[in-house]
Amino acid sequence: MAANHARVEVPFGSGTLILETGKLAKQAHGSVLVQYGETVVLAAAVAGNPIPGRDFFPLQVEYRERTYAAGKFPGGFIKRETRPSTKETLTSRMIDRPARPLFPVDYFNEVQVHVTVISADRENDPDILGLIGASAALHVADIPFLKPFGAVRLGRVNGQLVVMPTATQMEESELDLIVAGTREAVCMIEGFARELPEQEAGDAIVEAHKQCAIAIGAIEKLRLEAGLGPKLLPPAKPADPLAEELYGKFGAEFRSLYLTSGKHARNTALDEFKTKIKAQYAPEGATDAKYTGPQVSAAISVLRERVFREITLGGTRIDGRGPKDLRAISCEVGVLPRTHGTSVFQRGETQALVVATLGTIADEQKVDGLGDEISKKFMLDYNFPPYSVGECKPIRAPGRREIGHGMLAERSLKAVIPPATRFPYTIRLVSEILESNGSSSMASVCGGTLALMDAGVPIKRPVAGISVGMVSEGDKFVLITDIQGDEDHYGDMDFKVAGTQKGVTGIQLDIKLDGISEAVVRGALEQAREGRLQILKTMLASLPAPRKEISGYAPRMLTTKISPEKIGLLIGPGGKNIRALQEETGAKIEVEDDGTVSIAGLDAEGVEEAKRRVEALCAEIKVGAIYDGKVMTLKEFGAFIEIAPGRDGLCHISELDNGYVGHPGDVVQVGDKVQVKVIAIDDQGRVKLSRKAMLPPGEGGAANGGEGGGERPPREDRGDRGGDRGDRGGDRGGRRGGGDRGGRGGDRGRRD
Repeated sequence: MAANHARVEVPFGSGTLILETGKLAKQAHGSVLVQYGETVVLAAAVAGNPIPGRDFFPLQVEYRERTYAAGKFPGGFIKRETRPSTKETLTSRMIDRPARPLFPVDYFNEVQVHVTVISADRENDPDILGLIGASAALHVADIPFLKPFGAVRLGRVNGQLVVMPTATQMEESELDLIVAGTREAVCMIEGFARELPEQEAGDAIVEAHKQCAIAIGAIEKLRLEAGLGPKLLPPAKPADPLAEELYGKFGAEFRSLYLTSGKHARNTALDEFKTKIKAQYAPEGATDAKYTGPQVSAAISVLRERVFREITLGGTRIDGRGPKDLRAISCEVGVLPRTHGTSVFQRGETQALVVATLGTIADEQKVDGLGDEISKKFMLDYNFPPYSVGECKPIRAPGRREIGHGMLAERSLKAVIPPATRFPYTIRLVSEILESNGSSSMASVCGGTLALMDAGVPIKRPVAGISVGMVSEGDKFVLITDIQGDEDHYGDMDFKVAGTQKGVTGIQLDIKLDGISEAVVRGALEQAREGRLQILKTMLASLPAPRKEISGYAPRMLTTKISPEKIGLLIGPGGKNIRALQEETGAKIEVEDDGTVSIAGLDAEGVEEAKRRVEALCAEIKVGAIYDGKVMTLKEFGAFIEIAPGRDGLCHISELDNGYVGHPGDVVQVGDKVQVKVIAIDDQGRVKLSRKAMLPPGEGGAANGGEGGGERPPREDRGDRGGDRGDRGGDRGGRRGGGDRGGRGGDRGRRD
């Protein structure tokens, strides 16, 4: 039944949430326009026909941002949107997670939910509107979607929770929490914080769930006002009689095999048993078999899940651990010779090799989207090769799962990354999953912490991650720490929590139920904290603190700040000055618009020299300042001395030496390095220098000029002084490889 035009408005946070249907995209099975502020998304849902033999639910969620929504052109050479961005991929996954469990377990029709951002005010993030829009579109559609869910973002500014914070508020927020839930329970969490204590994290989740009810009320009202009436759902499918028969015949034996130690040994034993059952119930080539091969396989899958749940609810686990027990953990750092930092983190049969690379400002990641372009100085990429689970598959570009796991680990570690003012390097971590049997994203967090410390990154505190699962039956449930593959696949929940000893930095919740209660949320947070502290002890035993020095193969990098007005002076005409500095020191120099100068190179001395010269060039010349200058030009009245690239001053002949100087060349020559002091700066900015002020009393010409110091001696004594000057010149020439100049000084003395 087609929806009539309907519009619903409800107060939500500090703004108004608007839902509208029956106006746009009317050929979709359900479509809803969602607006908050001036951000608008269009969500459309369509269901396909059933395909015989399909035994899975092919839900497809696509979230797309159109750059026209923010009045922008797509970046790059091609001026149209192409492959989805990281933000679009992550939001698609986030919408999928609460929606998928709210379909009937036996519904296998293809369903596509398409969310398009068509207007963006750059203050209200469209991702929450996408979640609400997807729920609303499925609810108004004639699709068996069991119940609508709501969604909300919470921030925390100055200790106070903020509902639906703006982008400006999020810059000051210590929390970014997204929660989706039905009226009864929480069904999705994605949150990142700056070491938020578990109690406060639980309080924020509970408050967010209350806010979800506002969006749910608007969605339910929209369906009624669209004239669609109450939603009719198909009856539940009866239990599979073959599954019951197999449980009665083989349940005990299956349970015994399920307790086999080791992932591969366990799966091999169960596969052999499955082959035995199939040969009995659906032999190959038989034309009169009561059941088909797929029917037997489906029944065995039901049997496996049932036995797994019975074992876990009984207080033990398939590998013999108790509910709170961790698998064996080992950590190793510095495992690769040429990388900047490495670690291998092993937990049970999950192994992550994490490598840290330090780079310069040129290595920052530029991120463009509906808002302003930003630069990322910290990145974490996650790779999941098929050999990690003993499979042979084609290797393609990173998929949604790899992008999602990488971002979860990245944002969980971001809270402890030092600011650029303290550690100016661009940092990239790559997590290579070499073995996988559960919770590889949290292994990436643990290994990432160790790799950062091995690279000498002064992180605030070490971070560890753990995943807590759940198996429930009615009101009974058991929480299990450090879940492995089967516990994730057949269990009801995957609650990942990362954090430090002080508090939570990252949370992600996936469930297979239609929601979890407050008791489960708080219990999982506390159980995760206990496990996290155990893991941190093992991690710190391998490397207790960040290394004091970075790798010798990493670039040396320093930063300094200059006045933005001096940027042109540093760069010089056509880049002349900055090129000269780079060539002479071997360092690479990058300048930002705010005057931040980043200097990097493999030679520490060259980097230090480049920094000194940049600061000298761009420093404000002040009276009393001392410089190591270079004589550039000699005149009858004095010497022009360069005290910084492009900056020189006059050292008058009377300021060159303690005694009388007849000509500047008697004391200095072009190219000489001299130490001078600024004694005056006139109204026109001309700098006056003194070499004499840097000489100790009694040194230089004054030593030969009698008590008068600077008095001109009688004419008859000048020859002796010239000879002395010649001797001094000869000494100076010998030291500098310029003995001829000294000889000339002696000749002048003899002529006088």
